[in-house]
Amino acid sequence: MSTSAIRARNFFKTSLLMAALTGLLVAFGYLIGGAAGLALFVGIAIVFNFAMYWFSGPMALKMSRAVPVGEAEAPELHRMVATLAQRAGVPKPGVYVTPSEQPNAFATGRNPQHAAIAVTQGIQRALTPRELEGVIAHEMAHIKNRDILIASVAAMVAGAISAIANWLQFSLLFGGDDENPLGLIGTLAAMIIAPLAAVIIQLAISRSREYSADATGAELLGDPEPLADALESLQRGADHIPMRVNPSAAPMYIVNPMSSLHGKGISKLFSTHPPMQERVARLRAMSPRPTGALAPSF
Repeated sequence: MSTSAIRARNFFKTSLLMAALTGLLVAFGYLIGGAAGLALFVGIAIVFNFAMYWFSGPMALKMSRAVPVGEAEAPELHRMVATLAQRAGVPKPGVYVTPSEQPNAFATGRNPQHAAIAVTQGIQRALTPRELEGVIAHEMAHIKNRDILIASVAAMVAGAISAIANWLQFSLLFGGDDENPLGLIGTLAAMIIAPLAAVIIQLAISRSREYSADATGAELLGDPEPLADALESLQRGADHIPMRVNPSAAPMYIVNPMSSLHGKGISKLFSTHPPMQERVARLRAMSPRPTGALAPSF
């Protein structure tokens, strides 16, 4: 399957998931629309997530203890970032390094004009230069595809659903609302099911964007093999070298920094990342036969 077809499939899947998440919010809000104060709590959730959208980049860098590095300190890293940014057609993002020994990386920022790529100290020792370039290409793909915007919108909608559920819980403590069409049992069910469904859909969106970033990154690099090799090495590193990270920041990283679970069984629903075996298999399937190199289409 071509990279354009992969991106189109993942875009379609993400659009469906976003529609499902939005539909869940609309349905949930409609069912309890008679409850007083609903608009206030939804408004609070939207304002909170809007603020997170604007300040999530600096917060993510601060949480990871990332520090900026200049070209004199890391000339090869800057060269990779500059070259891939030019291929992606985006401004060169800021370049940061975190003190973690676990090999990992992430991109952050509200848009391509305010973006940053951070790599750990461990990744620079664990990977070959070509593999590291594959990782940078993946993170550049997140910037090019504006995944931070999608993640922020998904968080906003999921946050609104959680706010409504919290309001319902608060309302029940004080006798409930006689105008609530759900009734007591329906309200209790909605309080449990809706936020859980929102989290599952939000995580599914995150996993879908990882597939898309893998495909776009391989295209930017012109060869899917370095990224595939890098992902296998990074997964081994994440399994053996712990990283202390806020759970809310885990979806940013190219591999899950917190768990050695590979998304099997029901745990797949709550995984922030797709199964590593599937990601690697999809990348290897992109390698043309028999010539060996994937020509970049930029």
